[in-house]
Formats: sequence, C-alpha cells, structure tokens
Amino acid sequence: MDSKDIEEGRRRWQERFDASRRREADFTTLSGTEVEPVYGPQAGDPRFERIGWPGEFPFTRGLYPTGYRGRAWTIRQFAGFGNARQTNERYKMILAAGGGGLSVAFDMPTLMGRDSDEPRSLGEVGHCGVAIDSAADMDVLFDGIPLGDTTTSMTISGPAVPIFCMYLVAAERQGTDIRGLDGTLQTDIFKEYIAQKEWLFAPEPHLRLIGDLMEYCAAEIPAYKPLSVSGYHIREAGSTAGQELAFTLADGFGYVELGLSRGLDVNTFAPGLSFFFDSHIDFFEEIAKFRAARRIWARWLRDVYGATSDKAQWLRFHTQTAGVSLTAQQPDNNVVRTALEALAAVLGGTNSLHTNALDEVLALPSEKAAEIALRTQQVIMEETGVVNVVDPLGGSWYVEELTDRIEAEAEKIFAKIKDMSPDGSMTGGILRGIEEGWFMAEIADAAFTYQKQLEKGEKKIVGVNCHTQGIDEPLEILRVSHEVEREQNRVLGARRASRDQAAVDAALRRMIEVARTEENLIPAMLDAARAEATLGEICGVLREEWGSYSEPARF
Repeated sequence: MDSKDIEEGRRRWQERFDASRRREADFTTLSGTEVEPVYGPQAGDPRFERIGWPGEFPFTRGLYPTGYRGRAWTIRQFAGFGNARQTNERYKMILAAGGGGLSVAFDMPTLMGRDSDEPRSLGEVGHCGVAIDSAADMDVLFDGIPLGDTTTSMTISGPAVPIFCMYLVAAERQGTDIRGLDGTLQTDIFKEYIAQKEWLFAPEPHLRLIGDLMEYCAAEIPAYKPLSVSGYHIREAGSTAGQELAFTLADGFGYVELGLSRGLDVNTFAPGLSFFFDSHIDFFEEIAKFRAARRIWARWLRDVYGATSDKAQWLRFHTQTAGVSLTAQQPDNNVVRTALEALAAVLGGTNSLHTNALDEVLALPSEKAAEIALRTQQVIMEETGVVNVVDPLGGSWYVEELTDRIEAEAEKIFAKIKDMSPDGSMTGGILRGIEEGWFMAEIADAAFTYQKQLEKGEKKIVGVNCHTQGIDEPLEILRVSHEVEREQNRVLGARRASRDQAAVDAALRRMIEVARTEENLIPAMLDAARAEATLGEICGVLREEWGSYSEPARF
C-alpha cells in the first residue's frame, strides 16, 4: 500500500472521528503530554491493508473511530448466589459502586432446567448462582432495578428461552415496554455440547428454540442480543487460544446459517449476535486473539454470508478474566492476574468486561472481593491512560505477527470443521464434530499437553509450582446456607398453591401444541411464564415431547 492510500485512509478516519460523539475527559499522560487519538503507519507499510483504521473494515483495530474516547467499555460484573432477594442486594451494590450493567449467574438446577424442589436439585440450590423457579423470582431479582434502563446479560444456555420469557414477564410487570429492552442472552447451545455440558435436549430441538428466539427478537425487541456465542467455557475447559477463537467463531457462523435458513436478513439479525471470550494470562496472545476475532468475523460475514452493513460485520464481545488461572494457593496473587488479564481485554478492544474476584477459586465472591474486582476495572479506566488512544499496540511487529498467526490457525480449524460436514456447511461440521466427540478430544489433548508442561515445570504458576513459600492466612469466603434451599422450596410450594392451576395447565398444553408445528414458540412460552408455570414444568413438558440427550461414551 503506498503513501497515498495510507493518507486517504487517515482522512476517512479523521472525518468519522470528527463526526462522532466523544467524552469530556483529560486525554494526556500522567506527565501532561498530549496524545493523539490514534497512531498509524508510515508510508509504504505493507501490513496496513490487513490492519486498517479504527472503525473501518476489517475492524482489526476496533469497531469505532473514537475507541474508548467515545465510550468506555461497560463494567458488567457477573453475580448471583442464594435466592433472588440476596442477589438483588448484590446487584444494587454493584450498580451503586459504578457497575454499568448486570450479568446474572444462575445456580445448577436453573442451568439444567429443573425446579429447586426436584430431587436432583438437592444440595445445589443457590450455591453456584441464583435460584430462579418462575417469573415471580425474576420480579424479586430485579426489584428496584428498572429493566428498561439497565442492560442485563444472562449466562444460561439450555433453558435460556424460558428464562428469557420470565425476564420479559418481569419487565412487563414493572410497566416496561419490552420493545425497548437491551441486553444479552447467552443461548449458545453448541458450546454446551463442546465444553460445558449443560443441555436439555438433542441439538436439533435446541436449534429450533434458538431460531424462534432470533426471529422473535428481530421483530419485537430489536436492541436485544438473543445470542452470546461463548468461547469462555471452551477456554476454561482447557483449549488453546487458537481453538477458543476458532471453535467460537465457527459456532457463530453456524448461528448465522440458522438465521439464513429461517429466511432472515443477515443485515437485520447478525447485529444481534454477540460474543463472550476468555482473557487468559498470556498478555500479548490474548490481545492478538481479540484483534484477529474482529478481522475474521468481518471478512466471513461480508464475503461468505453476504452482510453489507458495518453493524452486521461487527464482532462485539464481552470478556471475562480467566477463572481457570486463579489459584487456591496464595490467593492474593489472583488480584494481579486478574488486573493483567483485564488490561489485555481492554487493549484488545473489549466492549464489556467482568473481572473475577480473588476468592472465586474457592467460593462465590465475598462482598469485599467483589468490590476489589470492580475497582480493578475502574483503576484501569480512570488512572492508566489506556483509554486515550485507539488500539495503542496496533503496528507492533510482535502483536501484528501474533494476530496474523492466530488468524491462520483459526482458518485451518474452520477448514477441518467444514471437511466433516456432509453438506459443506459450518453447521453440518459442528454437529458431526459433536456427534463424534472431535471437539472434546481436541480440547482434552490441549489440556493434557499444558498439564504435562506444568508438572515438568516448563510452564510456571507462582505459588503453585514456583515461589511457593508465602504468608499463609485464612481467607474469609462466602458460604450459602442450606436454609436458602429450604426457604426457596417453601416459597415455591406456596406459589404453586396460590396460582391458577387450570391456567398453567392450559398454557403448557398450548405450548406443546405449538411445539408440534412450525409456529414460533416464544409467545406460547411467554403465556406459560405469565401464568407462573415453573422452569421445571416448562422444560419438563418439552423433555417429554422432544426427549433428553446423553453424550455417547468415549474411550
């Protein structure tokens, strides 16, 4: 690319920057030196075509010409424990301390579509997230938090659609026009079969529900993101950075194909797809991963799936620091790890961020640990100056080489997945890979390789296999009382006794009637949620209709 092209690119960027809204803030170094909002290449730099300007295809350097000068990332702390009332109190603390949005963690029975009083739920209620049994719990969860003004993310996939319906009912009961809701639902069932293992049915019924949800949101709630394609759990299961990137984007391409198969316009539904990545401890590799992700997604959406608008080509993503990097040994070191991982996410251009608490390796975060995690983001945002310049590492020989390398690795994996497909689609390859255990085997091999390196001392973890001597002090952790389960079950029983059972039964019957047709299932499921049908009842009748799913044994 010659100097004329580079200068023309700079001119285009400047016009967009000048036309964009910018924050009123001090954009100087600590010593008072003025810094430019972006730095670009010298004339004749041959890499520039792949790097580009911020806000321009291929979006390697970010989606917006202003970067964080226009708007900083959303501080979205993941939280949930005990019952809805306890979690509501934590949400209010997070918002009062400067959190910009909510992210709901659900307990295991909820994640598996079961009620708190089912035998399989015994001992698990409220322990790894909040217990939600019906729309009434959603009312309590968001009591005093106007859903029309608060973006809310919900990390749940198997029973995501009925939980979403309960969220909509809670918003209706607040008097909120649901068309104006903004937030994200994870919904990503592919990654459950690949890594996290929290599904309810075989893949096809889940994809039917996801397609219905995409159609419903595109028509009724245009700002809401019905799918957050999740690489986080893939990485936490032991994958490499390249596998996390490739498997996640492949899943995203599968959902694009699902939307197209429903006759939806890619320029309409693709902006409703968002992503959720892990930010691990290898600082520069993570930055390169995020930059490569934007570039790959933009190119595939434009060149393979026909997206013509910028928004349809944008890869917007939330990041969470790596839970698997936290250690029970010398847990205070986790504050340092989390800060570095958060900084990598920011330098990689994340749109929202959750920082893990130092005690999450042992239990759900205590209030003090949650506050330290929140303040970690605020120190990065307010004190370090990293928000002043868009993609400050753009053009670094090392970072650009890593970005190219991880992109090339991902493309090789895409080719392998498509080779497995009976019809040449990405979806077909994903389903075949799930059926044959290919994804699980790839992740297991990567995890085993890393574990061997740790045991040989080739990879280091401070406090675990090096620098192990330290001051050993007991850590106060959050403990969820078993009384939470007893009280949740008592309330659930009383709620069942006081509702209109005939209305519940009729709503569930209607839902199954719709499930046997090609009609969109969301309105019927909404009616069931309005009648206070429980999560276990809604998922239970669908299990009876569609059957359950067990992963084939692998040896």
